Amino acid sequence: MNFTDRQVVVTGGTGALGSAVVGALIAAGAACRVPYRHAAEAQRFAHRDHARVTLVAAGDLADEAAVARLYDGIPPLWASIHIAGGFAAGALAATDKAALMGQLDSNLVSCFLCCRAAVKAMTATGGRIVNVAARPALEWRAGAGMTAYTIAKAGVAALTVALAEEAAKDGILVNAVAPSILDTPANRQAMPQADHAAWPKVEEVAATILFLASPANRVSRGGIVPVYGKA
Repeated sequence: MNFTDRQVVVTGGTGALGSAVVGALIAAGAACRVPYRHAAEAQRFAHRDHARVTLVAAGDLADEAAVARLYDGIPPLWASIHIAGGFAAGALAATDKAALMGQLDSNLVSCFLCCRAAVKAMTATGGRIVNVAARPALEWRAGAGMTAYTIAKAGVAALTVALAEEAAKDGILVNAVAPSILDTPANRQAMPQADHAAWPKVEEVAATILFLASPANRVSRGGIVPVYGKA
């Protein structure tokens, strides 16, 4: 999976999974453009000083202007990987419209707008798009108690499959991964009694994303790949 001289956008790249993806990409030779919303994200980002990492103060990726700034002037784009999103649990009766729209904006709208910008950038050259859904996007009953999040991530899955069919003629292969709970320090702190050994590691999920985004992937499109580990 050689990414030498290939340009890749990684939204959510400063987070736990995103950092693993960016680290794997730069080890494979890629140049990564990584947006951030708050300065603190950039400051704690492990790869911020790497010569092939460009940090962009993009702001809210549910805003069209912010997404335009992120993709503006980028050299020929090979891959766009969309990890940015947010999680909120809550019973339906306790979830108001503002909470629903927050989940839709952070997860689905941001993904839609970045997919749109990526397709525009890749139409003449081809490329790869990888989105991040979630286990409840495939297993809806698992979304009980987090209905707004489940709706948003199911939308990401539907977007991925529909766009994969639409963009294939332009040589753009679109796929997604659907993680279960990831083994991160934050998740361990939130669920100290869980079986952490069963959770997929961010490096393992990053490896799947890297393949789907790579030139080695020549035929896979429209897939929502479960990355559950042993969970």
